[in-house]
Amino acid sequence: EYIAVVQGGRQENTALLAQEFDYIFFTGSVTVGKAVMEAAARNLTPMTLELGGKSPTIVDASADLKLAAKRIAFGKLLNSGQTCVAPDYVLVEESVRDALIQNLSSVLEEQFPDGDYSGFVRIVNERHYREKKELLEGQTAAFGGECDDAAWRIKPTVLIDVNPDSPVMQQEIFGPILPVLTWAKLDDAINFIRSRPKPLALYLFTSQRDVEKRVLESCSFGGGCINDTVIHLATPHMGFGGVGQSGMGSYHGKRSFDTFTHYRSIVRKSTWLDLPFRYFPSSEKKLKLIRRILK
Repeated sequence: EYIAVVQGGRQENTALLAQEFDYIFFTGSVTVGKAVMEAAARNLTPMTLELGGKSPTIVDASADLKLAAKRIAFGKLLNSGQTCVAPDYVLVEESVRDALIQNLSSVLEEQFPDGDYSGFVRIVNERHYREKKELLEGQTAAFGGECDDAAWRIKPTVLIDVNPDSPVMQQEIFGPILPVLTWAKLDDAINFIRSRPKPLALYLFTSQRDVEKRVLESCSFGGGCINDTVIHLATPHMGFGGVGQSGMGSYHGKRSFDTFTHYRSIVRKSTWLDLPFRYFPSSEKKLKLIRRILK
C-alpha cells in the first residue's frame, strides 16, 4: 500500500513519470535529471534533484599537506570514487604541487602495501570501466594509471599537467582518477570553479581564515568541508543537496521528512465572538476602527 518497487529501464521510467505523483525525488545524471524535471512539469509535480558534477578540492600553501593528502585520498577512494561527492579534481597552489603529489603517492602506497589492489572496489560495470579507462588516454600519471580489464578495476591514479579542456576535465569522473591542476593566485582557482557548472561539493584545505572566507563567499556549491572531504553528508543534522546543475532541494535527517511533507496552515476560530466590522457594508467608521486595531 505504501511502497512499490518497479524494475526496468527507460520505458518503465517514462511510464512512471507520466503518473501524477505528489512528489518526485531523483538521483542521477544531469541529462536524465532534466528529462525528469520536464516530465514533472507537465503535472506541476514538485521534486528534488540530487545530481552530481565535478567537485573541486582547493589546497593552498598553508595547508597541512600530509593530512590533506590522506583526507583527499579517503574521499576519492571511497567506493573507488563512485560517489556523487568524491573529490573530482584538485586545484593546488603551484608552489606546493610537488609536495602534495609526493604525499598523495606515499598515502596510496601505505594503503595498498605490496601493490595489492585485489580488495579495491572495481568499477560497477564494463561500460563505465571502459569510459574511465579512455579518460586516461594521453594523460601523465604521477601515480597509478594501470587498469585490469578482466576485473574492471583501475588502480588509484593521480594525474599531473592536465589540460583543462581534456575529456577528463569535461565530465564527472566517478572513478579513482584524480587530476591535479595548479594556481598561482587564489583568484585563479576561484575563477576556474566559477567558470564551470556549480558543483555538488567543494573542499578546501587551508589554515587561513581569510582564504576560507573568500572561497565560501565567492563560490556557489551544494555543500562541503574545510580541511576534510565527504564527511559533511554523514550528519543527519544538516541538509544535503546541490545547486544549479548539481541539483535542487535537500534531504538527510529531518530535511528528508520535510522534503516529503506538505505543511498545511490551519486556523481554528472561536465561535463565541464575531466582530461585525469585518463584513459589508463598509463605512468610514469601520475603516478607522480596523486601522486602529492594525497599528
